Amino acid sequence: MKTDEPIKDNTISRRKFIGNVAVASAFMIVPRHVLGGKGFLAPSDMTTLGYIGTGKQALGLQEYFLDTGEVKIVAAADVYDGKVKRFVDNIAGYYTKHNLTGKPANCDTYNDFRKILDRKDIDAVVIATPDHWHAAIAVMAAKAGKDIYCEKPLALTIKEGRAMVTAARKYKRVFQTGSMQRSWDEFRQAVELVRNGYIGDIKTVKVNVGPHPVPYDLPAEEMPAGLNWDMWMGPNIVAQNYNHVLAPMLTDDSWANWRKYQEFGGGGMTDWGAHMFDIAQWGLDMDGSGPVTINPPDASHQFLTYTYANGITMTHEPQSGDNFCNFIGTKGNVWVARGKLVTSPDSLATQVIGPSEKHVYNSPNHYKDFLQAMRNRTRPVADVEIGHRTASVCNLGNIAYRLNRPLHWDPKKEVFSNDDEANKLTGREMKKDWTV
Repeated sequence: MKTDEPIKDNTISRRKFIGNVAVASAFMIVPRHVLGGKGFLAPSDMTTLGYIGTGKQALGLQEYFLDTGEVKIVAAADVYDGKVKRFVDNIAGYYTKHNLTGKPANCDTYNDFRKILDRKDIDAVVIATPDHWHAAIAVMAAKAGKDIYCEKPLALTIKEGRAMVTAARKYKRVFQTGSMQRSWDEFRQAVELVRNGYIGDIKTVKVNVGPHPVPYDLPAEEMPAGLNWDMWMGPNIVAQNYNHVLAPMLTDDSWANWRKYQEFGGGGMTDWGAHMFDIAQWGLDMDGSGPVTINPPDASHQFLTYTYANGITMTHEPQSGDNFCNFIGTKGNVWVARGKLVTSPDSLATQVIGPSEKHVYNSPNHYKDFLQAMRNRTRPVADVEIGHRTASVCNLGNIAYRLNRPLHWDPKKEVFSNDDEANKLTGREMKKDWTV
């Protein structure tokens, strides 16, 4: 199905229902321009959001969505009382900073995200929790009728990612993955150069992101007040001791580093890989597929090497400096990182892609794109299937590193050929209440 194919949904929304009642009752409708001028959104047109997870990443997402001028954040949930309070305080601070008239929407707080899912007045949820929680929350949110913006990488395991896609499709939800580079000019230009053959036939793609994860091994520390550690652990069968590296205290100004540990994340392979392998997949037109073999470093492969069915290879080459994606073709190459596009020939960096050439989805703003897709009931630039396929590439690499042997993957069936141990690693055991 095409990315922009409408999501068929015969249910009537609360907003449409109210609008129909108003028309039937012959109420006078005041034109939007009378209320607030060009671009003004009446309160009834604003999208209502609930945030699940209110740590450092959520604070950034809060500002990005408020910057659209199209949302009201009406609820927030976190297992750490202090963080959810800080999140709400920041909303008020945003209104003050930008000299916005009126009071910000009342934002209710919860320590259990299911309270947000129960609310009929919330249109969509923004999921900014550690990866080990993504699938359970997203599947429940879809079932509750919420559209979903979920941070990357989409899922901790391949099977959880597929469950998220299945739920989104079953309940006809709009689902945007937080791989926002797809809404940035330099990455779209890189991909369109590759897709249109400006560097000839693609031979290989080099990706620089961090390493694979390691088992959790941090010492126990005193737990801060107001943190529900059992709920933080959530779906994980084996409980781990608290350490501030996993969930920084309010006095810490550091990013949580749970992603380094395989119980909670996928290391640099999924953290930045969800960005850079994502661009590789996009450029290779593999958003609905993936590689067929994965070779860890060995005598024949200096780096972890993916091979696609068409013969194109992709290598994971971790090094210092910018995280990047480098397409190498028979006539040149395209190297792209955040804010940087280097091409050979040089002129390609500013090459205008003509109207008759191949174009990819053009999203100038990742957050507005999600909101627009919600209104139109269409698929956004980083739809759940795209997010799942990208996360799968990252997870496939992690499995190959872990088992240290070549793997043969069927991207259609999403199984390894004749490798029970590898197939077991495509999923994990989860607590009964959170199983997907």
